[in-house]
Amino acid sequence: MSDAAFIRLDGVSKGWGGSVGARELSLSVPQGAFLVLLGPSGCGKSTTLRLIAGLETPDAGRVLIDGRDVTHATPAERRLSMVFQSYALFPHLSVAENIVFGLEVRRVPRAERMERLERALELTGLAGYERRRPGELSGGQRQRVALARAVVADHPLCLMDEPLSNLDAKLRHSVRQDIRALQRRLGMTVVYVTHDQTEAMTMADIVVLMRDGRIEQAGTPAQLYKFPASVFAAGFVGSPPMSLLPGEALPRPPGLALDPGAVTLGLRPECVRVVAPERGMITGVVRESEFLGAETFMVAVTPGGSLLTARVPGDPGITAGVTVGLAWDWADLHVFDRATHRRLRGATVPAGGDVTSPVGATSSLEFFTSPAAE
Repeated sequence: MSDAAFIRLDGVSKGWGGSVGARELSLSVPQGAFLVLLGPSGCGKSTTLRLIAGLETPDAGRVLIDGRDVTHATPAERRLSMVFQSYALFPHLSVAENIVFGLEVRRVPRAERMERLERALELTGLAGYERRRPGELSGGQRQRVALARAVVADHPLCLMDEPLSNLDAKLRHSVRQDIRALQRRLGMTVVYVTHDQTEAMTMADIVVLMRDGRIEQAGTPAQLYKFPASVFAAGFVGSPPMSLLPGEALPRPPGLALDPGAVTLGLRPECVRVVAPERGMITGVVRESEFLGAETFMVAVTPGGSLLTARVPGDPGITAGVTVGLAWDWADLHVFDRATHRRLRGATVPAGGDVTSPVGATSSLEFFTSPAAE
């Protein structure tokens, strides 16, 4: 993967009447990267993809691909492929005919078409299915046909809009592995739209989390998980999400100079330990447990009425209504400004890291050095 920007958005905005799809987006995507646009419905991720594709023209800003300004270029002039949620296959054509249809339209010589077809069939595991029609294929196989069509186009950029949302959970897992392996093998730059954080976290080199037409946070999956830039990012990324509580709900962290009423505190479920009530930093009453085999997610109600989720190995055998102790390391606590909802600081942020505080907090970790009570 090259560090050079292969796709660049410079202050791109797009709206329709009173509805805004994209607000002043600026983004650089390295060549060969797998970038995922993640977010809830209506956040602007599909609009952003369509702006890159040339299916929409921005009201402001520029779109550059491989160093060329393509803001007003047609999709065909941008040298890209698209894979859609609906597969977009012709039902009356065979698998082979669907795959090479675009090449025929572009009048690519037959010998070259057949060579590209054979390679695409091999890469997507469709060899032997050439003569079947879409109606004779499973959902996963149809999506592989759509992928094969993108492969034969031989373009350096592929855009994917929720391509797995019509598949069941097992197929989604299988096909997303196929897509990622294919992207790595071909070295394509991929921009992939999804609302499914599992897809984003398992497939992406770069995740761009969007909200209300803006970029909420961009980074590697690990960066979004470990260093959420806002309450929204903390609550959206992670399954189950980070527990977010008012500052008054937890013991005051050692050395925290801020008023507890001015902050929101966050803890990931795997950072919360369930102990005997007398050994906890606080107590909680178990509201529900979700047993998943290797682990159990336990939700407890704190004395102030907030919810705190703990991830416990195996089956602890603790039922609803039982009072438990809850403990954690100060190093695992995340702190957000309650007014702006932006991250202030936390032990997972390196000292001197890029932490912005509207209320004067620094990125120093000194106040997170106390061991947890046990």
